[in-house]
Amino acid sequence: MTFSSFEMLPSRQRAASAAWAGAVVIALAAAAAIGKEPAGDSPRLVESLNAGWRFVKGDREGAALPAFDDREWEHVDLPHTWNAQDGQDGGNDYYRGPGWYRRTLHVPRALRGRRVFLRFGAANTVADVYVNGAHVGQHRGGFSAFCFDVTSRIQFGGDNSLAVRADNSHFDDVPPWSADFTFFGGIYRDVQLIVTGPVCISPLDYASPGVYLRPEQVSARRADAEVAARISNALDRPQEVIVAALVRDHLGQVVAESQKAAALEGRAETSVAQRVSIAAPHLWNGRRDPYLYSVNVELRAGDKVLDAVRQPLGLRWFHVDADKGLSLNGRHLDLHGVSRHQDRPDRGWAVGRTEHEQDIALINQLGCTGVRLAHYQQDDYVYSLCDRTGLIVWAEIPLVNRIVDSPTFSANCRQQLIELIRQNYNHPSVFFWGIHNEITAPWEPGPDPTALVKELAALAKAEDPSRLTVCAATDPVDHPANWQTDLVAFNRYFGWYNGMPDEFGAWADRVHREHPGRPLGVSEYGAGASIRDHEYPPEKPRHDGDFHPEEWQAYLHERHWLAIRRRPYLWCSFVWNMFDFASDGRSEGDAPGRNDKGLVTYDRHTRKDAFYWYEANWSDEPLVYITGRRYVTHARRQANVRVYSNCPTVELYVNDRFWGAGAVSQRHVINWSDVPLQPGINRLRVRAQGPAGAVEDGCEWNVQAAESD
Repeated sequence: MTFSSFEMLPSRQRAASAAWAGAVVIALAAAAAIGKEPAGDSPRLVESLNAGWRFVKGDREGAALPAFDDREWEHVDLPHTWNAQDGQDGGNDYYRGPGWYRRTLHVPRALRGRRVFLRFGAANTVADVYVNGAHVGQHRGGFSAFCFDVTSRIQFGGDNSLAVRADNSHFDDVPPWSADFTFFGGIYRDVQLIVTGPVCISPLDYASPGVYLRPEQVSARRADAEVAARISNALDRPQEVIVAALVRDHLGQVVAESQKAAALEGRAETSVAQRVSIAAPHLWNGRRDPYLYSVNVELRAGDKVLDAVRQPLGLRWFHVDADKGLSLNGRHLDLHGVSRHQDRPDRGWAVGRTEHEQDIALINQLGCTGVRLAHYQQDDYVYSLCDRTGLIVWAEIPLVNRIVDSPTFSANCRQQLIELIRQNYNHPSVFFWGIHNEITAPWEPGPDPTALVKELAALAKAEDPSRLTVCAATDPVDHPANWQTDLVAFNRYFGWYNGMPDEFGAWADRVHREHPGRPLGVSEYGAGASIRDHEYPPEKPRHDGDFHPEEWQAYLHERHWLAIRRRPYLWCSFVWNMFDFASDGRSEGDAPGRNDKGLVTYDRHTRKDAFYWYEANWSDEPLVYITGRRYVTHARRQANVRVYSNCPTVELYVNDRFWGAGAVSQRHVINWSDVPLQPGINRLRVRAQGPAGAVEDGCEWNVQAAESD
């Protein structure tokens, strides 16, 4: 069976659903200061409200009121979390409760008559927002953006009090009910003030920008795309407007345009959809060529532009075959990559663009073709980086481990799924909507999730028929909840939680044989590793023990990738995880409160041996790397030198003397056995010839004792 990106619903149904589909976070330049027109072609103003907040942990009576005295509170800038320290140190005792944020905002009198919105990138878990003491809205969910119209509460020409109560307590109606990561509290993403005219492209449709782009018929000869906009009129009287769509190439040249008239009733909203066509389109082609157009949607009245929103447009088509895997634009693409958590040491989830850029750069260095952004909606900027670099994205909601059998829990799952889709609809990098992760696990029993999963999968298709639904499944394999989505992938930890690494291949073949016609992938596999723990040859350690040798992680990944690449029917494979991350309830490895399955350490400073294994297999950049480099103290006078490389031959030098050269195997490994070492410090160096010149690597090993014989 083949699952394609544009064949899931009849065309009439696709067109009807697209009119209400959402998109990504606003991608316009911020105004330098409120009251000044921003650069670009939009009359709307966007200002960052990240600076100048006061914060206190815990509840404070009257904290929403303008006259409340917050002078003793801590000064903070956003993004911010109150769990930066206690959420990463182990013990499962980090603070989960309320915290308050307050700041003052001056709004110039000149903006009277315009509309004012507050937009939050995310706040965990439940957030209540107050303006001048009035409650303007509540958002339940810790990972998606939310936006409120606060125009009626703003004092134009004066100071305004903003107050936010965030609470990361456990809420039975808000997933995730439980998960293997720390739930950092606070306003941990950006906050923006958005100012528009009374007639605007609405930012209130689940905090999407109100512009929704969906490529329909795409080929090398022609591409048709639907452009839908959600238009809002805050005036009492009707308005007639023109909605114009201009498609520009990377040089800014208009390559297609369209416009459509719309009549707006007073105090009403409507959706306006139209189509644009591009001849001989330049396709978005993953990492080979992540080409982006831009679409500027303008709301006009006569010659005046009332509002404008710009969004990225990537033109591509794809399908997934149960036997051949993923194809992009008619060519097979080996979808392999990593999963990513967003937190950093001493910062938790309160990270910004610099950290996101570093993470995506490391993922691209590894040679990934895709990334699973787990287990929750991540910052819009991350999806934008994936658009620009060509990483294919699996995006998902935080329905993790188990469900709660209640109408309110199901309603919040639906809300978070709609938010994920509408806020990220325009990102061409997003191919898959993830519905759940391990919610059939026997180690955390709960109500049967099948009915809810089926409902969410259908909702995702109604919201966005152009993409495929997926789940990250676990035992029991044949549980019906694992087979409600278009695609299925499994979390498998052979050689860590159970069994041995070489058991993976037989397991995958059996599931593929028992479920013919259903695309099968691997959503997680991996092992913990400490860069301080070493053993050669490695033996399988206790997963819950203190000793997690780096060499076992590398061995496990070697065996798994060799099995995966021999099975073209696996439509995806994602390593768990790219980076170590905080899980305050864990006590294992060399650091409490840490899940150490990352290929890179939590601080991003050290790439473990397994990182270079994948770089040798996945990257086209010439590489030569000596494994076991941190196993610096040896008791034997003869050692094994194992090297990862994607070059044809590698030369080995020991203490500046040439030892030998050898051909790198098709497995991207070369191994020298019984290499003699001298007592004390030994310098090892390897050299290989790449297309642009030589590449080298080196390390030092210390022999402290000779062999007894």
